[in-house]
Amino acid sequence: MIDFRSDTVTKPTPAMLDAMFNAEVGDDVFSEDPTINELQRFTADLFGKEDALFCASGTQTNQISINVHVQPGGEIICHEESHIYKYEGGGIAKNSGASVRLLQGDRGRLKLDAIKKWINNPDDVHFPLTQLVSLEDTANRGGGAIYDFEEIKKIKRFCIENNFPLHLDGARLMNALVETNIDPKIYAAEFDSISLCLSKGLGAPVGSVLLGSKDFIKKSRRVRKVFGGGMRQAGIIAAGGLYALKNNVNRLRLDHAHARQLEQELNSLEWVDSVMPVQTNIVVVILKDASKRDVIISLLLEHGIRIMAFGEGMLRMVTHLDISSEQIDQTCSTLNKLKP
Repeated sequence: MIDFRSDTVTKPTPAMLDAMFNAEVGDDVFSEDPTINELQRFTADLFGKEDALFCASGTQTNQISINVHVQPGGEIICHEESHIYKYEGGGIAKNSGASVRLLQGDRGRLKLDAIKKWINNPDDVHFPLTQLVSLEDTANRGGGAIYDFEEIKKIKRFCIENNFPLHLDGARLMNALVETNIDPKIYAAEFDSISLCLSKGLGAPVGSVLLGSKDFIKKSRRVRKVFGGGMRQAGIIAAGGLYALKNNVNRLRLDHAHARQLEQELNSLEWVDSVMPVQTNIVVVILKDASKRDVIISLLLEHGIRIMAFGEGMLRMVTHLDISSEQIDQTCSTLNKLKP
């Protein structure tokens, strides 16, 4: 089975499993797990941040960040398609009692001009206080679109001027950085907090790292405990993430090349209206006939290829380390012969 549903479906390689099997562990709630401590130091150093915190998932790191940054009744500015709003189970409201200002933008990305319009007057008691701006890079719903770094810098300057923090949902941040070649330290300096997933394109079985200042991470550790996120001897799984960061970053370029190969094939098919321009490892297909969406998914499944629906008349395919060049060729051949 060739599984394009997500880059979360990857399995640990033998080398990663070996690293996990041999990981030295301790009690992380007491900050005594040496493998977790190494992962946190390694990631903080990589991004030039003071500290880091290993968590169970990207949803958890995002929700912890929101809880630390925002007071109940405060407002978060984010894109209307952002993961923190759309795919985290209503956590902003449930966990932090915050409201959300949803903005439109190009392929999941916000521009400063749009943000400026929606900063609430702090002296007007009718409106919630604007307390956080959150960006997502790459943007999942935007087909893996990469943010313009110059726009990020503009947004950061504006946040500083207005005294509220800037958070990054960087679930697939490494996919962006291998394409832009921006130094992770230079990039990360623009954000007060960053959530970095290890379990997507990097191929670890579980986990995400939260990055920020020492004070922010100290507060985040307490929130993680409140959220039930203290995992004790979790060095076993942290070792997979550490291996991924040390070995699987540069190979993301191969996933991107595979995605562009799929894009080229899909754009040649008569039943495809368009494909969002591929920048990283996500391929989003818009069909000419929206009613054929589920038919196409079923036909591909019959040929041993799994993809997923991505909205009305839309399909998504995500490349990752468990899909080989030969499987990409096989998929392109199957797509070319498909008659939905």
